[in-house]
Amino acid sequence: MRAKRKPLWSYRKHYLMILPFFILFSIFYLYPLLYGLYISFFQWDGINPPVYSGIDNFGRVITSRYFVKAFTNLAQYVIITMILGITIAFGLAVLVSRFKGIPSNIFRSAYFIPTVVPLFLTATIWRWILTPDYGILNRLLAPLGFGTINWLTDTRWMIPSAVIVDVWRSTGFNMIILLAGLKSIPNEYYEAARIDGANTWQEIIHITIPSLEPVLFLVIVNGFISALQVFDHPWLLTNSEYRSYGGPMQGMMFPVMDIMGRAFGSLKFGEASAYAWLLLVVVMIITLINFAWRRRYRTW
Repeated sequence: MRAKRKPLWSYRKHYLMILPFFILFSIFYLYPLLYGLYISFFQWDGINPPVYSGIDNFGRVITSRYFVKAFTNLAQYVIITMILGITIAFGLAVLVSRFKGIPSNIFRSAYFIPTVVPLFLTATIWRWILTPDYGILNRLLAPLGFGTINWLTDTRWMIPSAVIVDVWRSTGFNMIILLAGLKSIPNEYYEAARIDGANTWQEIIHITIPSLEPVLFLVIVNGFISALQVFDHPWLLTNSEYRSYGGPMQGMMFPVMDIMGRAFGSLKFGEASAYAWLLLVVVMIITLINFAWRRRYRTW
């Protein structure tokens, strides 16, 4: 016999408790998102009344000279930072998990500090580290045979520079999440593997990674979404302004930077909104691909 369903109004107290969240969500997220979609079909400078232009803004964005450059830079950045960042975070999590007590707390705090450093201070620190003439990084690389590298002005090194800063800043956060996942893996799994003669590498491949899969998936999806929306530290590293951004030859220009430039530099809010929605579609597609890949992987 089925339990009788309670009427919807009987849950009114519960809905009232979450109502403030939905009000704020609608005002500060949902409304701007939908209004951005609406204004993407208009030519609007933020001053004069919008003029309907259909899908022309989307065509202008796609055929603009910086569109391909921005997404090419983004593809390079995302691929490198995801592979490097997740690998380093996972390695550090495994390493730190082997420490106990005070040493473990010290390492966790040390690796997490870059995450809480203010962004402008992060950019200032790394502009000094990456300075060609007296920067620490060039001095460390000099004994290895590297010449003077113009990290922030040479287009060959601008994307790697952005990756280095992002990995330095985000690795600690990902490490803490992965470390929490590692703590949830029962020690009995490792003890049984050691009895069977498994070495450390085999434990990682056959126990750690499969058991950590849900947490790894969370870190990967979050990393993709963050990397695809990169804006802050490249903007600061290149001293960008609304009318001049991305550094020399736009070597560190990304889509969000181009959106900001079109909106507040050229006062083309319709184009900027269309650009933002195109980027949103890209983020959604890649996120759905991640979910589809995970669903297929879990059925093996």
